[in-house]
Order: sequence, then C-alpha cells, then structure tokens
Amino acid sequence: MKTILLIEDDEIIRENTAELLEMAGFAVLTAENGQLGVAHALATKPDLVVCDIMMPVLDGYGVLQIFNQNAQLAGVPFIFLTAKTERLDLRRGMALGADDYLTKPFDKAELLSAITGRLARFQHLKPEYNLQAQGGLCAFLDDAQAVGDLNSLSADRKVHIIRKKQDVYLEGDEPARVYFVQSGRVKTVKTTDGGKELITGLYGPGEFFGYLALLDHTLHTDSAVAVDDSELVYIPQDDFTQLLLRNAEVSQQFIRLLAGRVRERETQLLAMAYSSIRRRVADTLLHLHVQAGPEGHIHLSRDDMAAMVGTAPESLIRTLSEFKQDGLIELTPKNIRVLEPEKLRRARW
Repeated sequence: MKTILLIEDDEIIRENTAELLEMAGFAVLTAENGQLGVAHALATKPDLVVCDIMMPVLDGYGVLQIFNQNAQLAGVPFIFLTAKTERLDLRRGMALGADDYLTKPFDKAELLSAITGRLARFQHLKPEYNLQAQGGLCAFLDDAQAVGDLNSLSADRKVHIIRKKQDVYLEGDEPARVYFVQSGRVKTVKTTDGGKELITGLYGPGEFFGYLALLDHTLHTDSAVAVDDSELVYIPQDDFTQLLLRNAEVSQQFIRLLAGRVRERETQLLAMAYSSIRRRVADTLLHLHVQAGPEGHIHLSRDDMAAMVGTAPESLIRTLSEFKQDGLIELTPKNIRVLEPEKLRRARW
C-alpha cells in the first residue's frame, strides 16, 4: 500500500481529501502545516506528497526545499495543491522541482489521476532507497544496472578512508569520478586570494558530491576536504555517464538526488548578496538543524560555520551569542543545538 503525505491547513479540505485517498486504497498521513509535515516525512518516508502552498509556520515552498536538501527525502514525488492560480506561483513551484500543480477547488478524478500518474513514473526503481543505510548505495546501483542493462556499472565499490582535513580533490583538478559519502562529512570550499574560505556545500552520509564538474565538462571549481574521518565510495566517470544517459528512469531518479544541491547553492549566493548577517546565520542554523536529525546537535567548528555563512568568525560568534541570550539556541564549545526553530525562523528578520 502506497503512503501519501497530505499537508493542508484547511481542516475541511484536509479531512475530505484524506477520506478520498483512503477510499482509493492509499495509506494517508496528514499534517496541518509544513513543519508537522516534514516531521511526519522524516519519521515515515511517504511515497508521494500532496502539499498546500500558503500555510502557517512553514509554507509549501519551504517544505519542498527541505525535501530537496535532505538525502532521506529527496526524490519523493511532490504535488502542490493551492487556490492560487497566478502563473508566477506556478513557475516558482515548478522551478523548485514540484512534479505537478493542482488548483483548488479540484476535481477528485483529477487529483487521483495526478497521484497515480506520478507514482507510475517511479515504479521501475524502488522509491525507498535509503542511501544512508548500510548497502543503500549498492542497492541503488544494482537496480540501476538491472533497469539500464549497464553490465559494468561500478563493479568495484571499494570504500576509501579519508582522514579529517584531508583533501579529496582541489580546485582546478580534472574530474574523474563522483563521490558518495558512506560515513563522515565532506565540505566543498572556494578560497579567495586572501586565503578566506567560503563553504559551498556540506555533505553527510547518503549524499553525492563532485558531480557538477562532470555534468558541465569543466574542471572542479571548488575543493573538497574531509570535515571528519570519512568513508567515501568512488563512482568512475564512465559509470556515472552510463547511469545518466542509458536509461531515462535511472537518470530521473539519480538527478533528483542531485538537484537539491544546485538550488541550495543558488539560495546561498542570493542570501549573501541581499540578506543580513543575522538572517544568514539563522538560515544556516536551521539548515544544519534539519541535517542533524533526531540528535539535534550541530557539530561544526565556528570557522567552518562562518565560511558557510560568508562572514568573519567574530561576526558569527556575536550573532550566535545574541541567539543564545534570546533562548533560541544552546551553545557549547563543541556543538550547537537549536532549541526553538520556529522562533529562530521569525527572529532572523
């Protein structure tokens, strides 16, 4: 039985739609706002999401962005449900990666058709690959090989041990492979002529990196460095190319896992150009809070966090102290814990 996550703040619409989906044979999880919806998804990964856009606490765009940036949720088919019909809203939703877009009031047959159609697109490959679990990558690649008839796909999946602060590749290197993080964390950084770092990505278990240069057919534009002692799996360039090009279903599944990082970098650059330090620090904390999962502790040096925000460590520490005084976060010498994520989201203005 497929599980549908329905996120809708209107109680009547939520209950009526849930009843319709249950009658159609789906298991249904419901949430009245985006924050609760994300929490449900992290606890029980749905096969598809139907989500309203205009909601309190966390709107639909924010929900989709979290899905795109979370390795556990990336790739889940996503349908927006909203009363807004302006073309600009439609384009924004699709630009974020939504699979479909229905307007209220909607026809019941139209909703069921959209859901069954989107689920059918992903039936050739398992939708529940857990890349963070032991063997998750091998399962994904094995099924990709079977679907795409890729006889030589990643036959040697040796795990490479990378020590803390060790370089994985350097800016200007020619790309030879895609990297998969089995354990630990890796950061990608750009360094200014003055020696200052800007972290362009932070990758944990179940995530890929190093693929953009292969897609662009260019040299690496940043460097990759292990934040912790890490275990990486290397996917050779030829295997990666076969995986993307030889079968449409495989490429769609794989590209959805990668697309969130592109949007994340665009958001980071926009924030650095127009947002205050307070907002950038708050957004970074909220992003790391989601990545931290149930544990909730953010283990990242102040220097690395400052490099993610794009500010001096002194400015970061001052802003963190303000958030601590407001009771929004807990600070220790080794980690940070977000105590009030929604208050922190409001306090960034």
